[in-house]
Amino acid sequence: MNGWQFSPGPFLVAGPCLAEEGDLLPRVAGTLAEIGERLGLRICLKASFDKANRSRSTSPRGPGLERGLALLALARKESGLPVLTDVHEPGQAQAAAEVADALQVPAFLCRQTDLLVACGRTGKPVNLKKGQWMAPEDMAGAVEKVRQGGGNRSDVAVTERGTFFGYGDLVVDLRSIARLRAATGVPVLFDATHAVQRPGRGTERTTGGNRDAIPPLLGAAAAAGVDGFYLETHPDPGRAPSDPETQWPLDQLEALMARTLRIWRAAREGE
Repeated sequence: MNGWQFSPGPFLVAGPCLAEEGDLLPRVAGTLAEIGERLGLRICLKASFDKANRSRSTSPRGPGLERGLALLALARKESGLPVLTDVHEPGQAQAAAEVADALQVPAFLCRQTDLLVACGRTGKPVNLKKGQWMAPEDMAGAVEKVRQGGGNRSDVAVTERGTFFGYGDLVVDLRSIARLRAATGVPVLFDATHAVQRPGRGTERTTGGNRDAIPPLLGAAAAAGVDGFYLETHPDPGRAPSDPETQWPLDQLEALMARTLRIWRAAREGE
């Protein structure tokens, strides 16, 4: 079983938004493992055991900590892929670290000191999602908090996922990739699926989005020098319990990543 490091690039963190019962996670993980082998791409499976920041209390949140981690452990065992999951409270960090190869701090929680320190204390790689309201340079403080808990430079990454643009929309400023790297000194990922969200603009006041914008934004991030990529993917996005308008169809993922990797490599010719 392989561990996980957020370097060297390129790499992909991908999987469904929520862990679901049944064969979803093993199915997605198996497909990702095959794609990684064919493309020569390092891939880490991601899925959340809980979505604690839903728009409404009636929105699906997932299987919970214990069951969600069990589902991730099964997918990890069957596919051989490392796994990443996000944590929302300091008390979840150690339990998640016993199963996951990497932890993630959601964007809305990227300034929560106790959570960041607890994630760093586990010794596992930590991915910090940049808050939608934050300047790239502000993420240096978040990285520092993880390191205070015991993380080191190679174990931390920061993910760009768009910035609030008025009400109910996001904008991607690709200058932030170089600025994030300069400010934090850690690998930078680009999350193309959350970057196309339209918060509160979906059906019944849920999060909407524009899936068609994912390929051009992903290619632009590849050309702009991102270290890795982050994509939520599902075999049937329309039936997904979370983020149905922005998850990328699993059967189209390999073609998308093949195109993206061509751009990534072309941008580095002569370096």
